[in-house]
Amino acid sequence: MSSLAQSLLAQASFPEPGTSVELAVSGGPDSLGLLLLALEHGLVVHVAHVDHHARPTSTEEANHLREICQKLNVPIVIHDVEVELGPNFEERARLERRRVLSQVALTGHTMDDVAETIVLNMLRGAGTTGLSPMISDPTKPLAGVRRADLHAFVAKSGFEPIHDPSNDDKTFRRNHVRHELLPLMNEVAQRDVVPILYRQANVLFDEREWLESLFPEDQELALEAADCRELREWPVARLRRWLRIQLTTGDPFNKVPPTLDEIDRVIAVVQGEVTATELSGGRRIARKDQALYWG
Repeated sequence: MSSLAQSLLAQASFPEPGTSVELAVSGGPDSLGLLLLALEHGLVVHVAHVDHHARPTSTEEANHLREICQKLNVPIVIHDVEVELGPNFEERARLERRRVLSQVALTGHTMDDVAETIVLNMLRGAGTTGLSPMISDPTKPLAGVRRADLHAFVAKSGFEPIHDPSNDDKTFRRNHVRHELLPLMNEVAQRDVVPILYRQANVLFDEREWLESLFPEDQELALEAADCRELREWPVARLRRWLRIQLTTGDPFNKVPPTLDEIDRVIAVVQGEVTATELSGGRRIARKDQALYWG
């Protein structure tokens, strides 16, 4: 094992050697690095690849990855999905990947991806959850690894990664953040801000866990079982966190939390300022006799 591989594995959080894992591998340098490091670590690897058919070369790229897996003696399953080009392509493609992949599939997200996600969430408006993404997520074993170091490891492997030209397209907001905003932040801060954002995310994650440990019963309290007289005695931060849980929609692959405006409107219902409020998705929260219910 090379010294670079040893260094990267020391920063990674893979499960114990011998564990059977599914890897989501696009064939790009990040996910190819994930595959090579997982093998170096002694994991029993199964590769899953999603072909979106979004580029004329996508089938050729899938075949290239199949050849790499054959050389590595790793089984691969290729999932064919259709994602039409157009608005929100990245998000729709991500949802399709999540639909066909295992919930526990490991991905090649790096520390740089964590930093980019933090900045993107800040631009939309976020609390502690949005500012501490991917931390302690077992499906993100490379979240503590820098992208440049991972790419250097892949470059020395002898395997050619797939280049996705969409990663250079600045019409996608993440690429704009990656190629322009983060470099500008480095220039303003006169230092590399990615490790700073990553450390901040870890601090906020620890505080999230601590807050959740203070009132574990909140996780079990259903909206219909709550008494508004008691809820009005709670600190507003506790009430917001509980309502965020209650109002989040979607499945484990695509959780959609409520906006702060929606939470504040429901707090107004709890406080007795209004009797009901409308939420996204045609939902409605109302209050009667100090009890909340879905209207």
